[in-house]
Amino acid sequence: MPASLTTTFTNRILQGAAASLLVLALAGCSTTKDRMTTGSVPKLTKPVEEMDATELRSATDRLGQAYEKNPRDPVTGVNYANLLRMNGRDTQALAVMQQVAIANPADRNVLAAYGKAQAAAGQFQQALDTIGRAQTPDRPDWKLISAQGAILDQMGRASDARQRYRDALDIQPNEPSILSNLGMSYVLTGDLRTAETYLRSAASQPTADSRVRQNLALVVGLQGRFPEAEQIARRELSPQQADANVAYLRGMLSQQNSWQKLAAKDKTPQAAGDSNTN
Repeated sequence: MPASLTTTFTNRILQGAAASLLVLALAGCSTTKDRMTTGSVPKLTKPVEEMDATELRSATDRLGQAYEKNPRDPVTGVNYANLLRMNGRDTQALAVMQQVAIANPADRNVLAAYGKAQAAAGQFQQALDTIGRAQTPDRPDWKLISAQGAILDQMGRASDARQRYRDALDIQPNEPSILSNLGMSYVLTGDLRTAETYLRSAASQPTADSRVRQNLALVVGLQGRFPEAEQIARRELSPQQADANVAYLRGMLSQQNSWQKLAAKDKTPQAAGDSNTN
C-alpha cells in the first residue's frame, strides 16, 4: 500500500477500529460483570456486552442512584463509570472516576478504572501514567499491560504498543483480547493480512467473545470478502444482536469506496509529482 494511501487509510479507520481496540482492551482491566455483584450494588441480569441500548440506559440509571448515595464507594464508582462510557458519556465517566480516585488514592482497581476513563476521554498520556501507578512490578497484571498497548496505539506508537501486547501474552498466552488488540494494531497501519492472522487466532480461542469476532469480521470485510464477514458477524448471536453487528460492519465498510478513489488519485500525474517532491 503506498505511504500516502496508508496514512489516509489509518486516518479513516482510526475512529472506528481504534475505538474497537480500546474498548476491548480497557474492558479487560476490570470487567463490569466481574465486579457487579458486591454488597448493595445493583446486580445485572445479563453481561453488559449483550445489552441493548435500552438495557444499558436502565442499568446506568440504577448504578447512578447507588453512586449518588455513596460516591466514595470504589466498586459502585468503577461500575458506574464503566456503564457511562458504554453509553458514550466519557466526560461524565471521567468526572466520576476523578472523585472516586480522590477518595481511594491507593486502590489498584480504582487507579486502573481511572486510567480507562482518561483514555476514553482522549487523555492518553495521563492514562498511561495512571495505569502505570496501578501496576505492581512483582505481580504484573496482563490486563493493564494490554491496556497500555491500546493507549500507545491511539497515540500512534505502534511499535511500542505491539511490544506491550507481546509482554502481556508472555503472562497470559493465547488470551483472545490481547491477540485481538494486536491484530487491530496492524489494522491501524494498513497491514490487513497480518491483522487477520492474529484476529483468527483470537477468535479461535474458547473464551473469545463477540467483540473479538466483530473485529475479525471488520478486517475480513475490509479485504472485500463481505459475505464471509457477515457470516462471522452473525455467529453465535441473537438475530437482534447480529443485525446490529452487521449494521455496524456495513457502516465501517461503506468508507471503502472513498479509500479506492483516494488510491486512484495517488496514480494521477499530479499525485506522482507530489510524491517525488517528498
